[in-house]
Amino acid sequence: MIRRALLLCFLAALISGGLLAVLAGRSNAGPTRTVHPARAARVDHPARVHALPSIRIAAVGDMAMVANSDSGASYFAWVARYLRGNVVFGNLEGTLTDRGSSKCGSGSSSCFAFRAPPSYGSLLKQAGFTILNTANNHAYDFGSIGQADTLSTLDRLGLRHTGRPGEIALFRARGVRIAFVGFAPYPWAQSLTNIPAAKALVRRAAAQADLVLVTMHAGAEGSSANHVRAGTEFFLGENRGDSEAFTHAVVDAGADLVVGSGPHVLRGMEWYHGRLIAYSMGNFVGCHTLSTSGDLALSGILHLTLHGDGSWGSGDLVPIHLVGCGVPERDPAEAAHGFVRDLSRGDFGRRGVRISRTGVLLPAA
Repeated sequence: MIRRALLLCFLAALISGGLLAVLAGRSNAGPTRTVHPARAARVDHPARVHALPSIRIAAVGDMAMVANSDSGASYFAWVARYLRGNVVFGNLEGTLTDRGSSKCGSGSSSCFAFRAPPSYGSLLKQAGFTILNTANNHAYDFGSIGQADTLSTLDRLGLRHTGRPGEIALFRARGVRIAFVGFAPYPWAQSLTNIPAAKALVRRAAAQADLVLVTMHAGAEGSSANHVRAGTEFFLGENRGDSEAFTHAVVDAGADLVVGSGPHVLRGMEWYHGRLIAYSMGNFVGCHTLSTSGDLALSGILHLTLHGDGSWGSGDLVPIHLVGCGVPERDPAEAAHGFVRDLSRGDFGRRGVRISRTGVLLPAA
C-alpha cells in the first residue's frame, strides 16, 4: 500500500512538472528561451531575466568613406530607412580626420589609406547608426592623430564606439544593460588572435551587462574568401585569426551575438548554443574605396530582435547591393538571401542558419 502511494505521488509530480512544462513549451512559438550558461551567475535576480524587454538590432559590414563630389549625400540615401533599431552598428573601415600622415607614405598602388573629413561623421548619425566598430586594419591609416580625431568626432556626435585594447562600450537601451566589444588582429585593437584574452574580456563585459554584443574584423579578403575555413586564415601574409575558434570561444564566455566584417564579401551564418554568428556582412559603403565587382557587390542589413537576456527573438536579412561608385541600395533581385543560405548550409550543415525566400532567419531545426 505504501509503495503504491509513493508511486502515485511520483507519477503526479511527473505530470504536474515535466508534462505541463512540455505542453507549455509546445504552446510557445519559436525557439526555447534560455539563460546563457555563462551569465547565469551574474543575474541580479532570477525574475529579472524574464522581465527584460526585447532589443531591436540592425547591423551592417564594412564602410570605407572618403570625400566625394556630393559630400557623402549618396552614401546612405537609399538605405537609411532600414537602419533603425535600439542598437544600429557597422564597421567604420577608415578614419574621420583632416590631419596625420598616411601609412602609405608617398603612395603605392597596393597600399590603401582611407579618410573622410570629420564632417562626414554626421552622415553616420543622420543615417541612424548608434555605435561603430573601430577594430580594423584601417583605423590607424593616419596614425594616432587620425585615430584620435575619429574618436573625438564620434564622441562629439554622441556615437558610441568600441574596438581599442580593453575597451568595452557600456550603455542602456529600453532599460537593458548592453555591452559591446570589438576585436581585430592589430596592435591598436583588442586582440582577435589572443583567444584566452578575448574570453576574459567578454566575461568581464558579461559581468556588467544583460546583453553582450561582439563584433570582429577577421578572415581573408576577396571573392574567393566567402567560405569560413577551419583554422587560422591569412591574407597577404597577415594573420587574420581563426574565425570559428574565436566566435565559439566568445559565445562560450557570454556573447549573445557575433557579427563579422573584413572579408569584404558575405559569409554564412551559424547557430552556436542558441546564439547567432554572422561571419561577415560584406561591403556596405565603398565609394571609390572598395572593390564592388561580382559577389563583392552583395551585402545586407541584419535585423534582429533579441530578448533582454540574450535569447533569440527573431531576425531577417535585408538584401543589399552596391551600385554606382559603391553605395548601398536595396537589391530587387534579393541575391543575398540565396547566397548566404547556400554558404550557411554548405559551411555549417545542421548548424547553418536557414533563410526563407523572404529573408527571415529561422532557428536551427
